[in-house]
Amino acid sequence: MAIDTPLETSATHRRTDARPRPARATGSRLWVRIAVGLLLIIEIYPLVWMFLTSLKSNSDYLNNSTWSLPTTWEWGNYTEAWTTGNIGLYVENSLLAVVPALALILLLGTAAGFALQVMVWKGRSLTLLVFLAGMMVPPQMILLPLFTVYFRTGLSGTLWPLILTYAGTGLPLTVFMMATYYRTVPRELFEAATLDGAGILRAFWTISLPVVRNALLTVGLVQFFFIWNDLLIALTFTNSQDLRTIQVGLLNFTGDFGATRYGPLFAAVCINVFGTLVIYLFLNQKVMKGLTSGAVKG
Repeated sequence: MAIDTPLETSATHRRTDARPRPARATGSRLWVRIAVGLLLIIEIYPLVWMFLTSLKSNSDYLNNSTWSLPTTWEWGNYTEAWTTGNIGLYVENSLLAVVPALALILLLGTAAGFALQVMVWKGRSLTLLVFLAGMMVPPQMILLPLFTVYFRTGLSGTLWPLILTYAGTGLPLTVFMMATYYRTVPRELFEAATLDGAGILRAFWTISLPVVRNALLTVGLVQFFFIWNDLLIALTFTNSQDLRTIQVGLLNFTGDFGATRYGPLFAAVCINVFGTLVIYLFLNQKVMKGLTSGAVKG
């Protein structure tokens, strides 16, 4: 008569549990990896092609295949794009327009979101609807009235039309997103701050901003890409070459060389694309945290 010892029983369970994985699960994982690999090729290959094209000479681009490698590696295309093509000036103008506009958007949008969700006052729901209505106004409808206003006030010929227009068009979405994030912040934090004697301004600066910093970074990065990649507003309100942003400068880039110089042109595009890509790669983890923080209560 045999008696199962605990050691034998556990060994039997281990042999029983060590089952081979189903072939279906392994096959599904293989298809997922193949799909991810195809997506990476689709995303990365245009960037590689654009970089290789920026190193071609003009004759190499016109006479050889579009998909061929450069016969001579023209690294001077980047120098020519930065100096002769005035890309440095265009980048500077973009920063001078984007940074103040982004600061206004984040400051006013965060304060409005705090007031609409944390503070209690009559008419805040209607005010939020007004901001939401601002998201439905197409930018094309306001360009002509704004151009007239800026011309009569003497702001034409400066970067102020860009700064004010970017701030005004970016506020509705920022207010809506920040109000959504503030809705997830526990009210006990502000109640405890009030009991400790904190006023509204102190609760806003020292309590609310550290809590929503990831959301603030996410909204700021989204608005940065919207403003940086804008062409319509910048093309409407920049009336001289000295005020062109980088997108407008790329649009008129070929005129600076008489004939089209494809190498410096693609070099300028690479400077624009890879510069913003590096910013996103450094901040993507913060962006993911900010995107998910508004989806969980508490």
